[in-house]
Amino acid sequence: MPAPLDSEFARQREAFARDPFPDAAARIALLDRLESLVKDHADEWAGAIARDFGNRSRHETQLLEIFPCLEAVRHARRHVRRWMKPERRSTSLWFLPGSSRVVPQPLGVVGIVVPWNYPLYLAIGPLVPALAAGNRAMMKMSETTPLTGELLARLVASYFDGGEVTVVNGGPEVAQAFCRLPFDHLLFTGSTGVGRHVMHAAAENLTPVTLELGGKSPAIVGRGFPVGEAAGRIMFGKCLNAGQTCIAPDYVLVPEESVDAFVEGAGRAVASLYPTLAANPDYTSIVDARHRERLARLVEDAVAKGARAIELNPAGEDVAAAGKRAPTLLTGVDDSMTAMREEIFGPVLPVVGYRDLDDAIAFVNARPRPLALYVFEHDREAIDRVVTHTVSGGVCVNETIVHIAQDDLPFGGVGASGMGHYHGREGFDTFSKRKSVFRQSRLNGLKLFRAPYGKRFESLVRLLMR
Repeated sequence: MPAPLDSEFARQREAFARDPFPDAAARIALLDRLESLVKDHADEWAGAIARDFGNRSRHETQLLEIFPCLEAVRHARRHVRRWMKPERRSTSLWFLPGSSRVVPQPLGVVGIVVPWNYPLYLAIGPLVPALAAGNRAMMKMSETTPLTGELLARLVASYFDGGEVTVVNGGPEVAQAFCRLPFDHLLFTGSTGVGRHVMHAAAENLTPVTLELGGKSPAIVGRGFPVGEAAGRIMFGKCLNAGQTCIAPDYVLVPEESVDAFVEGAGRAVASLYPTLAANPDYTSIVDARHRERLARLVEDAVAKGARAIELNPAGEDVAAAGKRAPTLLTGVDDSMTAMREEIFGPVLPVVGYRDLDDAIAFVNARPRPLALYVFEHDREAIDRVVTHTVSGGVCVNETIVHIAQDDLPFGGVGASGMGHYHGREGFDTFSKRKSVFRQSRLNGLKLFRAPYGKRFESLVRLLMR
């Protein structure tokens, strides 16, 4: 373990030992400082993230990172006193007049591993419930967005004491050492493959984990929803952050007779959203050359195996020179193609035709469980069928992405897309130990059940078991 990590962790442990149960006022004060850290430096955040990406739309940073961070802080601040209250539970008749309750207790030191695609929101999002629950926190930022990581480290050092929150930057070797620290809880956001390694490292210390892993989130367009309108909403969600979103639609299931109409609607939507791409500040770049090359290989592999690639490039520009990737639809896909087996994480969208809704549901269920599922339909029975006959981390009906911004809904994956939840009350519970407390009353009858056992005890046991 690198010495700086060791010493930072020890400092957090010592700080928690000095104040293991902060009161509501102390937690709210931390949230107030966190709000100021985000709000008062909005331009700096947008600038740092834009430089890390090459081009990241400042408006998308405002909408997708700064705004949800502030909403998360404000939601927690409004509710933390209620979340902290001990919960009364019923006590078995035979143990009355004793009392039972559940006390939410801070865990201690929480580790948060932050990905590059939303480096502010996916740092602050889990930090909010960790602090609301009374914990100390260490965050490992991604080396792919170093300027954002440096800015967060500088601001956290200014707004927080090192024993409250600290930021760690560095490469993969630092990340590996970070995940081996004996945290009281570790939250990781990233790929399924890396998530397996994180879970293995945490297991050495029996550290509980929350894993947010993404995967292939499907969109199902029903026959009861206008296909052109669905295409517009899906392409909006797919093109945000150039598709570099863990809950972006990863493939779309469309009635087989509507595939061409969907393609046409997607083209109109992209032309309306982004009339140009190369120099358009609203259209975000792919974060680095490695990811641009990965996306190119996905498309090339699909075409080589028989798919048709339809590039949605309204002005016919050379977008690669600008570090970008034009939105691209793939039709005629099958499971031999990498684009249908791996998370795409970019503006490439396979379009799959289906015969009836049961076929679409079966298609989804034959694959690993996704982090998000989108269904576009006005028929309530069809919507309910999709919701109840598929398993996913979350569902968004007739829209994409925005369910993540509902602070009173838990966010988390299932199966290959992750485990555990955070956001709102569920985040508070994730970073708390819900401790059972039974309190014996001064007058009680339990002495009747103590040795030496005799006829009275046997009579009581027969009464209990009757």
